[in-house]
Amino acid sequence: MLQQTQVARVVPRYLAWMKRWPTASALAAADRADVLREWIGLGYNARAVRLHGACVVVAGEGWPSDLSSLPGVGPYTAAAVGLFAFGRPVLPVDVNVRRVLERSGFAVGRVTSDLGQALMELGATVCTARRPRCGACPLARECPGPAPVAAARRQGRFEGSNRWVRGRVVAALAGVEPWPDIERERVWTAVDGLVRDGLVVRAADGSLRLP
Repeated sequence: MLQQTQVARVVPRYLAWMKRWPTASALAAADRADVLREWIGLGYNARAVRLHGACVVVAGEGWPSDLSSLPGVGPYTAAAVGLFAFGRPVLPVDVNVRRVLERSGFAVGRVTSDLGQALMELGATVCTARRPRCGACPLARECPGPAPVAAARRQGRFEGSNRWVRGRVVAALAGVEPWPDIERERVWTAVDGLVRDGLVVRAADGSLRLP
C-alpha cells in the first residue's frame, strides 16, 4: 500500500483492511472483486490481485521458505517481510538504505530488525539524496561525504496517464465512480490491458466485470 502512496493516506486504509481481513486465510477466502473494490484509490490495482493470490498460497500451503515464490513478491519485499515479520537475517535494501551504504561505506554485520529500520530511517530523513544533514548523521565521522547527485528524472504526470485511465475503469466497474468520460480509444486500450492482466473479465457478450 505504501508504494508511491503517502503514509497519511495509507494508514486509515490499512487499518480498515486489517479489520476486514486480519489474516492471510481471511483474505484468501474473500471474493477477488471485493478485494479490488477495497483497494481502489491506492494505485497499481494489480498489486491487490497479487496480494490475494499470495494469501491463497499461504492459506493452502503455509509460508514458503522462499518468500519471493509468492505472487507479486520480489527480492526486496521478500527480504523486508523476512526480516520484520520472521526475523530472518537478510537486509532489505531500498533506495534509502543503498544510499547510506554507498555513501558511508558502512559494513553491515549482524542483520537485525532494529538495524534495518535504522538504516531506512537514516536514508529517508538524514542521508537524503539532495540535502543530506551530515551534522546529524551518526555515521558522519567515518563517512567521506556524499558525492554530487545527478539530476533526477522527473516522473510523468499521473492524472491523464494510462495508469490513471485504468484506475478509472476499475473504479467504474466497482461502482465507485461513473464510467470515465475520456476518449473512447484510450478507454478501450486500457480495458484491453486490464483484461490481459486479469483485473477485468470480458464476457462473451462483451460486457465487463471485475474478476
